[in-house]
Amino acid sequence: MGRRYRLGRRQTSVDLTTSSILAAARELVAQGPASQASVGAVARRAGVSRITVYNRFGSRAGLLQALAPPHERPDLGESDPREALRRHIQSACATWAGNPALYRHLPHAQIDDPEANRTLAESLAAADALRPGCSIKEAEDVVGALTSFAVFDRLHKDGRRPAAAVGEILIGLASAILA
Repeated sequence: MGRRYRLGRRQTSVDLTTSSILAAARELVAQGPASQASVGAVARRAGVSRITVYNRFGSRAGLLQALAPPHERPDLGESDPREALRRHIQSACATWAGNPALYRHLPHAQIDDPEANRTLAESLAAADALRPGCSIKEAEDVVGALTSFAVFDRLHKDGRRPAAAVGEILIGLASAILA
């Protein structure tokens, strides 16, 4: 078992360092492809050493993952899985609208949530809410497409269409898999 550390007053400094690293990484990734945001470049922008970045995030992949926290998982405790699908789509749109420039440059694998899509598709199937002939795999793929950043970005058009309006369009498209 590892030794527990109590940072006390130093915790504030650690939190500020972490925040500055994340802010620097967000700025660099938003300016261009994530491949240009090396650990060294992030460290220089944040005013810390590369070792500090590695100590905080473990790797460059860990740093990129921290930039794109997943949107809220669908609440399957709701009685109606259709409402869970609606909320999942709206949550994805709110997440993507928060910083489209960042998400546009992050690797697709960093922002996809196949497990949530599968869980929601299974919930819809269990409630007999899928249209006849729609498999769980098809529903999972459609939910994945409707909650993907690429589809959101296409419809959002850099803010010319509000995120809420994009959500309503996507909810309408979701009817293709619903009974």
